Amino acid sequence: MKVMVPAALKSYTGATHIAADGATLLALFDDLDRRYPGLRFRVVDEQAQLRPNLRIFVNGQGTRDLTLALQPDDFVAIVLALSGG
Repeated sequence: MKVMVPAALKSYTGATHIAADGATLLALFDDLDRRYPGLRFRVVDEQAQLRPNLRIFVNGQGTRDLTLALQPDDFVAIVLALSGG
């Protein structure tokens, strides 16, 4: 499947659009971490939860459920949430 990586994480992947495999979002991040060590830790915490400053969209639909089943033709976007005042 295709994955869009935010520019802030591009230093891990070298590109903002990459390919990955996984039956679920958690499996997808495991695959990405094998290819790009350290990337998973920036997105998923030690309790296997999405970090608060990130949002995940699968085919345009937001989710925080890392057990969400994925299809090979899905498009996953990792988006950094903006904050501040």
